[in-house]
Amino acid sequence: MRVAYADPPYIGQARKHYGENAAEVNHSLLIAHLCEFDAWALSCSSPSLREILPLCPAGVRVGAWVKPFCSFKPNVNPAYAWEPVIFSGGRKRSRKETTRRDWVQECILLKKGVHGAKPLAFCWWVFEFLNLLPGDTLYDLFPGSGAVTRAWENWQQYKSGAQEVLAL
Repeated sequence: MRVAYADPPYIGQARKHYGENAAEVNHSLLIAHLCEFDAWALSCSSPSLREILPLCPAGVRVGAWVKPFCSFKPNVNPAYAWEPVIFSGGRKRSRKETTRRDWVQECILLKKGVHGAKPLAFCWWVFEFLNLLPGDTLYDLFPGSGAVTRAWENWQQYKSGAQEVLAL
């Protein structure tokens, strides 16, 4: 399968995190591009879910990355302690395969080079949610820190039965 993962700058955040000249992402075009793949996942912020979800095709699922430790900001209440992930496609599971939850609980990463870098457990949850297999091709459309690509290589090694997985 050809699979895409997109973690673009969240709506209204491009300049804040990526500089004065950073352009906002056109989510209509992004979702149209994602739909060219066999399966995909798109990370977004909870405030933007209302704007992004109507742009998605019928049949998408929304999962949640729940963050037991997150960044608490002054005068922001309630805290942003979860992040929606929109999923489309993926392999069907047989009754013999483990059922996956539509949420994962994992702390945020700090000081990984870019804002919003994703932790290993989050990445593996995305791969399992879509029921990916070693040999599938994952396209990380916004590679940022490279954490998702490294997690994909690590996960494929693990799923292939390697004695040792790649170090992150």
